[in-house]
Amino acid sequence: MKTDIENFDIQNFLPHRPPMLMVNKLLLLTQTKVSSTFKIEKNCVFVDDNNFFKESGLIENNAQTCSAIVGQNFFDDDDVEGKGNKVVGFISTIKTAKIYALPKVDDTIITKASLISRFDTEEYTMCTMQTSTFNNEELIVDCTMNLIIQEV
Repeated sequence: MKTDIENFDIQNFLPHRPPMLMVNKLLLLTQTKVSSTFKIEKNCVFVDDNNFFKESGLIENNAQTCSAIVGQNFFDDDDVEGKGNKVVGFISTIKTAKIYALPKVDDTIITKASLISRFDTEEYTMCTMQTSTFNNEELIVDCTMNLIIQEV
């Protein structure tokens, strides 16, 4: 899949749809790194009564961002609309998760992830990813997780 992401719609490559889509746009996508943005809206399912984005929403944002690194390999280079394949992914393990602060409604967070390791089989890909999430350049999440991605 092409990593020219200027007009790339991440929604075409994730099985998630609103209200469960926790990534608005990719800023960077390579074979080992990805970064994304997500603007927290009032109607988000992970926003609490005090207008904070919950911890579970931060973890989901991290996982969806991470899935782009491995998930891109399930699509052809010229498939910029994500029509060629359907993939599913899930968190198999959260190794570490440190949440330092919760963002609020109308904040835009940036999540950066790096591939630590990857294991491919014919049925699935398992990977370990390290993520960092920022709100106004302040580190708010550090996480290491394992994901399993497979074509359906």
